[in-house]
Amino acid sequence: MLPQENRLKHRRDFLLVYQKGKRRQSKHLRLRVWKYADVSPSVGSGEGEATEKSPRHSPTRIGISVSQKVDKRAVVRNRFKRRIRAALRELLPQMEPGWMVVVGVRQRSPECNYEQILRELKQLLTEAEVLHGY
Repeated sequence: MLPQENRLKHRRDFLLVYQKGKRRQSKHLRLRVWKYADVSPSVGSGEGEATEKSPRHSPTRIGISVSQKVDKRAVVRNRFKRRIRAALRELLPQMEPGWMVVVGVRQRSPECNYEQILRELKQLLTEAEVLHGY
């Protein structure tokens, strides 16, 4: 599992990233990223109101989305999520703070293994300027 402060959980946060974020994609993955400047929609307040917070001190929050279009079986979709989470745990210390990231899986991905996921995630996060030293 990702640490609690690094999880993107609320629907409104996912929608915000989908609407305002930059898009990147590779053969197996889709990435949406959004740098939340001074407002973080659901960090800090329990009622969902926006709170002022510096992005330097706000952790990068990550959500994973695997559609049923990838595979109808939950076992296969959950396997993807576990592989993506493991790769993200490895890359998390290298990520800049203050980003919202949504990782999605493309339809033709069932043959994708952990090494491919890690390589593609690293490439996509570098292109989106989320990793340190991009």
